[in-house]
Amino acid sequence: MMERRAFLTALSAFAAIALERVDLRSAQAAASIDGLIDDLVAGNRILAMENVLDGMGHISARHPGRAGRFLLARSVAPELVTRDDIMEFDFDATPVDAKGRTPYKERFIHSEIYRLRSDVNAIVHCHTPSLIPFANSSVPLRAMYHMAAFVADGVPVFDIHAAAGTTDLLVSDAKLGRALAQALGSKHAALMRHHGAVIVATSIPNAVGRSIYLDLNARIQIQTASLGGTTTSIDPADARLRMADPSEYSRAWELWKRKLNRADR
Repeated sequence: MMERRAFLTALSAFAAIALERVDLRSAQAAASIDGLIDDLVAGNRILAMENVLDGMGHISARHPGRAGRFLLARSVAPELVTRDDIMEFDFDATPVDAKGRTPYKERFIHSEIYRLRSDVNAIVHCHTPSLIPFANSSVPLRAMYHMAAFVADGVPVFDIHAAAGTTDLLVSDAKLGRALAQALGSKHAALMRHHGAVIVATSIPNAVGRSIYLDLNARIQIQTASLGGTTTSIDPADARLRMADPSEYSRAWELWKRKLNRADR
């Protein structure tokens, strides 16, 4: 009888510990998703503040706890995004719970890249003016300085007309999203002819950093070309060493968030 009582007591204690661990994991998961949503809101507004996005464009993040899901704001100007605007989507770009909110037409950019690229956790789609000349010409983007070293890996150009014939130039279905994802391949960014660009990374801070410095890199390349003479760019081997730092843009990310907080006061 005593042995049975001791066994039941031990079993109850074990169950209590197990429940505590489940509760802890649930709390950690909730904190993780809350932090990610905060970063996604900040990413939208930072990219607007830095003139990478205007009234158009968007940034998304892969859901950290649910396979085949990602987070993206409803159809709203990036500068105006709040937590309540963030929606969850599956990889068919279908909202999990729309709650009456209208999604972006080009959400398929995000769904198809996440489907194809398991290494990607954040995606930016922009129409940054400095990138359009490179999207519309035969002049390739080159890595001009260390903060945009990822450009040395190559920036392909996606031509929607070549992929699908006559369209409204929007990646508004899965077929076009898949074609863009295939054009991007294993690269960190791709230009979209007559449209803009898509940038991918392992985190929101890195996707934001790459987008901002891709813009600066394009402007530097145009300025360098205007000088005449011989133009140089970063060697891919040097670029790989630079990109080995997984937190390359962490210092800038903290600065951008501080600037955003000051602007909101």
